[in-house]
Amino acid sequence: MIMKTSAVTSDDLLRMPNDGHRYELLGGELRKMAPAGQKHGRMIINITTPLDQYVRANQLGAVYAAETGFQLTRNPDTVRAPDVAFVSSERLAKLGEVEGYWPGAPDLAVEVISPSDSYADVEDKVFDWLTAGARLVIVVNPRKRAVTLYKSLSEISVLTDGDTIDANDVVPGWKLPVRNVFE
Repeated sequence: MIMKTSAVTSDDLLRMPNDGHRYELLGGELRKMAPAGQKHGRMIINITTPLDQYVRANQLGAVYAAETGFQLTRNPDTVRAPDVAFVSSERLAKLGEVEGYWPGAPDLAVEVISPSDSYADVEDKVFDWLTAGARLVIVVNPRKRAVTLYKSLSEISVLTDGDTIDANDVVPGWKLPVRNVFE
């Protein structure tokens, strides 16, 4: 659901009082996001936990939970919040601690398709992440028990239960069996 407003900025979004809803900012317009359901939240944890443990153990960067905003564009502003994100230690060292939203895309963005998401909305998110510089976007489709890896708009792999997510190009050495996402 898009709420029509005059161009909202990322600073406006940061200063919004907590009204119990989550928002993204798309081209200066607020988009209200439904809270994750139980199954959705579980799949996010099934990815976040092993990714975070691996990244910490190998000092590869930082993993961010859902609701962490990444500012993808300015004038008009776009702030997206993936379900899971990873930023490499090299990029963290360049910018240090950031007040507000991370400027640009994470190296890895994970989106779990919610019952309220349309496929067009998910494609828009993938396009936004890749255009802003994400090196890998992982989309989890609970209905089909499939995971799609996007390294670019033309390099796309669809994985199913017997396959393994291999994010080695972005998170060196990290792999996760697809079946583990759906446990």
